[in-house]
Amino acid sequence: MTIFGTRPEAIKLAPVIRELERRPAEFEHVSVATAQHREMLDQVLALFRINPDYDLDIMTAEQSVSDVTARVLTGLGPVLERVRPDAVVVQGDTTTVLAAGLAAFYARIPVAHVEAGLRTRDKQQPFPEEINRRLVSHLADWHFAPTAGARENLLREGIDADSVFVTGNTVVDALLSVVRADYTFDDPILASLAGRRLVLATTHRRENWGEPLRRVCRAIRRITASRPDVEVVYAVHLNPEVRRVVEAELGMTDRVHLLGPVAYEPFAQLMSRATVILTDSGGVQEEAPSLDVPVLVLRAVTERPEGIEAGTLRLVGTDEERIVQGTLSLLDDPAEHGRMASRPNPYGDGHASQRIADVLAERVGAVDGAVAAVRTQSGSTS
Repeated sequence: MTIFGTRPEAIKLAPVIRELERRPAEFEHVSVATAQHREMLDQVLALFRINPDYDLDIMTAEQSVSDVTARVLTGLGPVLERVRPDAVVVQGDTTTVLAAGLAAFYARIPVAHVEAGLRTRDKQQPFPEEINRRLVSHLADWHFAPTAGARENLLREGIDADSVFVTGNTVVDALLSVVRADYTFDDPILASLAGRRLVLATTHRRENWGEPLRRVCRAIRRITASRPDVEVVYAVHLNPEVRRVVEAELGMTDRVHLLGPVAYEPFAQLMSRATVILTDSGGVQEEAPSLDVPVLVLRAVTERPEGIEAGTLRLVGTDEERIVQGTLSLLDDPAEHGRMASRPNPYGDGHASQRIADVLAERVGAVDGAVAAVRTQSGSTS
């Protein structure tokens, strides 16, 4: 059973789902959507032709982290009891992931964690994702680490080395399946930007709400004011805390195009055609290096240090001056841009999903027998 609730989870699990369903002799697959994010999730499900077998549809307006946790946990209980899967697969660090891992643990069902081992070692950044992924690591039975560094993080926390597998990140699999050189944008604004120098911006992290986000917006105003040949496309998250600030700060700024969340396929094409990307998104940090696009990370810390070490990413935080100077240097200095753009992607080669399915095919049956014995001995859950 795969369980997902947000757009990033669905993107990164889509190639895993495709691989599981491609191998019916080995797997019977059931998918569950919690719909922690409804509209953005549905875009991805349509693109990858995923039709969830169960949809909890938990999303409500202005939902809190506690609300999401409680609704996912209580909603999944009956589904797990009805289906009794041999394993549950979750991805990443959302509240859905934590609650799904806990629900599976309560039901004595083994958990496989895709994209395991990412750490900032600051429990407030990102919030609540850093704690979510730490806790899931101690609920999971198999850990699919995207990099060797992520594996080392898990081993330092006492996770059994035999349960950790370095696979690459499945987001690279997903990205390479949708990017096309001949893609044509349906949106007339995006179609009109062909041939222009493009800065792509995305923000959504809770720690950047409020004044940090205002600093990002002021930096974008200064960038467009100083470079009249540059256009900015800002994919604005649906969260009202983000929208209020971005629309107030940038709503009337020339050559700044504020769009709602862009569906994944056109967003992947936007990334491929950008000159520079400004983002606090983890997924974009992993995707852009495969597209030879430099990324300035709008965060104080990142759980993806491999990109920093490889030179494909650069941390600028939300300091206005650092954002402006970092962006302008990449726009104005072809050599600097080329150095960042030409580095290989440390996050994967497009075959992570096959590696994950291979491990599951080998390991699930063996663990399932042991779990069944525990269930028989216990007689009931506590």
